[in-house]
Amino acid sequence: MDNDRFVTSRLTDIFSSTQDSAPDIPNQIDFHLDIMCPWAYRTSLWIRQVRELTDLTINWKFFSLEEVNRKEGKKHPWERSWSYGWSMMRIGVLLRRESMDLLDKWYLRAGRALHEEGIKPHDPEVAKTLLAEIGVDPGLLDIAIEDSSTHEDIKIEHQRVVESGGYGVPTLFFPSGYSLFGPVILQVPTGQGAIRLWHSICAWQEFPYLFEIQHPKTKIDFEEIVHAFRPYVKARDWVSINRGEIIHIPTDEELRNIGG
Repeated sequence: MDNDRFVTSRLTDIFSSTQDSAPDIPNQIDFHLDIMCPWAYRTSLWIRQVRELTDLTINWKFFSLEEVNRKEGKKHPWERSWSYGWSMMRIGVLLRRESMDLLDKWYLRAGRALHEEGIKPHDPEVAKTLLAEIGVDPGLLDIAIEDSSTHEDIKIEHQRVVESGGYGVPTLFFPSGYSLFGPVILQVPTGQGAIRLWHSICAWQEFPYLFEIQHPKTKIDFEEIVHAFRPYVKARDWVSINRGEIIHIPTDEELRNIGG
């Protein structure tokens, strides 16, 4: 057993021996994602760290930012022959029918392309190249797009989040049915930092009346976000929208002028 797993095991023992303060630590979690979202991608890297150290089972699920931010009168993403995030998720649906591991690989590769490498996984030809890189026949993309049932899987999972009061990703569902939006992170905790954050998130279940905690972003925080999101901004072919509001990600020069 490596050191991180040993420490994790000891932490679990400690929690188990202090029932009054022990959070309910599940052995599985439903993680709703949209490959388009840079925040959800970073959270997915963290939850994979938790899985590596605790054998947590991650059930990848979907939520559409295109649909939740759709303007009245515009087409639904399933009414288009190709929609950026929606179509990438349709590929994911078909992969998941084979195995959750294949979806995991697709999300990791497509997410890294968009959010770290500045590559467009939402371009069908690029998506086919990325599928080949994870050992999948690129022709699966065409099969996924021709299979109308892939729409239905996403609709059902999207609606689950909406009915829970959710509006974005990452959204987590615990086995109890309790759901949380977040955590929203920029730097990805690793090792015991990842575990401490996991235990903190799990402890929130004890306080169902606690709706929100938010750390205000400073100018330095914004600078780090802008820097981290550069590949995403380069590769995206859409505007970023949060709850109906267009989010402008400033250039470095604009950022320097913030605050005069």
